Amino acid sequence: MARFIFEVQMVGDGTRLEHIVAVRWADPDTGEGGWKTRPEMVDWIRAGEVVWVKKGLMDNVRVEVVDASPPYIRTKADDELSDNLLALPRGEPVP
Repeated sequence: MARFIFEVQMVGDGTRLEHIVAVRWADPDTGEGGWKTRPEMVDWIRAGEVVWVKKGLMDNVRVEVVDASPPYIRTKADDELSDNLLALPRGEPVP
């Protein structure tokens, strides 16, 4: 299954990966999708779910968990950290 994150929700006017509080995801093959909180997405990935962010027309980058306190998510493509999640459209901010 190909599951993709295509929108992020930030806390307040946060600008860093650690400020992502929820993500909107979809599986284009099954039509499943919705919002997951950051802790839910972290648990999902740790349980073995593979999640991607589209980068351009042909490339996808995998989402991984950063073991911080609290844990958060980021993308890593070709061993290079990037801000693919932060480049996604933003949902309504959480106060």
